[in-house]
Amino acid sequence: MRKAFVFGKFMPFHKGHEAMIRFALTKCDFLSVLICVSNQETMPAVLRKSWLDETFRQEQRVEILTYHYDENILPSTSETSASVSEVWAAAFSELFPGYSILVTSEPYGDLVAGFMGIQHIPFDPERKHFPVSATMVRNNLNLAWSYLPGSVKATMVKKVVILGTESTGKTTLTGRLARHFHAAAVMEAGRDIVADSNDFSMDDLYTIATEHARRIQAADAPLLIIDTDIHITMSYGEYAFRQTMQIEENIFAINKADLYLYLDNDVPFVQDGTRIDEAARNELDLSHRHVLEKYGVNYELISGDWEERFEQAVVLINRLVNFRSQGANFSSVTHS
Repeated sequence: MRKAFVFGKFMPFHKGHEAMIRFALTKCDFLSVLICVSNQETMPAVLRKSWLDETFRQEQRVEILTYHYDENILPSTSETSASVSEVWAAAFSELFPGYSILVTSEPYGDLVAGFMGIQHIPFDPERKHFPVSATMVRNNLNLAWSYLPGSVKATMVKKVVILGTESTGKTTLTGRLARHFHAAAVMEAGRDIVADSNDFSMDDLYTIATEHARRIQAADAPLLIIDTDIHITMSYGEYAFRQTMQIEENIFAINKADLYLYLDNDVPFVQDGTRIDEAARNELDLSHRHVLEKYGVNYELISGDWEERFEQAVVLINRLVNFRSQGANFSSVTHS
């Protein structure tokens, strides 16, 4: 049996890594993928492993392993170094006795394999087929987004939900924020399914819940600005019919956001011919807030005129996005 191994940090895992692993599978009967986790890194090993486990869950010839190491013993460097390669080769020889193939996209692959006395098979070393690196992903997530597997996107996407009662500017603000942040706007499904807020059924609300979740899932960007969510749909059910909707857990999971912005009803009411009246609009506001409290949804209250609302939202979203960027700024990458 021909055994091969691939190793890397996968911070994060991207389609170039995936292609290399699938290429390696064509060169062997069994493949081990080693996730190298330094004691100086903050990205959890369990997260990195989950990405690969999900991507290769149907492949019986692949095993995903994690290897925790101390940088004082095994140095981390992105430079090609014979001395560093020799140290790592010794560690790999202990981990993979009987293996005859190493696959990498890096110049040091020849050195490591040479010290181990095994064959090195390079994959796309010039990155012509997959012009992406983990550093590129960390430095510019928007640019690199299309190079991420679904398993990684699911954990890196950030969702911002705009909430509020009728005639508080949710749709307008959603679109403006999406343009400002070059994000994807997920518009509410209710307007396309129910033409008049005075005339709808519980069945309509369930249809809205399903369609809105579908729209969120279909959006493909690192930042989603979402107009309304499942809690608002449920609030309509409680307000209009005094009924609690029975929502599946996956719908809640799809709707779950990183930041909730609730638009106060301190702006003039505008009747466009399809909305409930102003008194009902304010009663609905209380219903929305009650449902959000009931389900433990913490939100930031946005108030003031239209420009003030936009400015408040931008500050809060910047804080969210900057926190993600800082959290993704992990230590230097060694071995892809």
